[in-house]
Amino acid sequence: MVGTDRVEIRTLKVGRFCVVDNEAYKILSISKSKPGKHGSAKARLELVSLFSAKKISHVGTVTDNIQVPMIEKGTAMVTHIDGDEVHAMNMRDHSMMILPMEAEMTIEAGKEIMWMEALGRYKIIRDH
Repeated sequence: MVGTDRVEIRTLKVGRFCVVDNEAYKILSISKSKPGKHGSAKARLELVSLFSAKKISHVGTVTDNIQVPMIEKGTAMVTHIDGDEVHAMNMRDHSMMILPMEAEMTIEAGKEIMWMEALGRYKIIRDH
């Protein structure tokens, strides 16, 4: 999968990110069980989606591989707002971006925002 890396579940930590069913999730908690008589140690991950706030659980052996998204963050200057789209100029390379509007944020033209990108999807994470 483009934009991801493979790691073993045992190396994950709370607060980091992983990919399940082509969706990026933040790890809320990890619980591990000891190996039993007929199986290996298991890990249960409690996850929340970065983009839809949906919560799920994922169970796998601690030696299973899981995808970890490559997350890019940056700042941008809002040029204008068109309906539920925020048009902004990336401060790093001055390219134009179209980001989805976040309901709980007060975003205005001429203000700076912080954005995050994972798996080709964008999200505004902070308004300044």
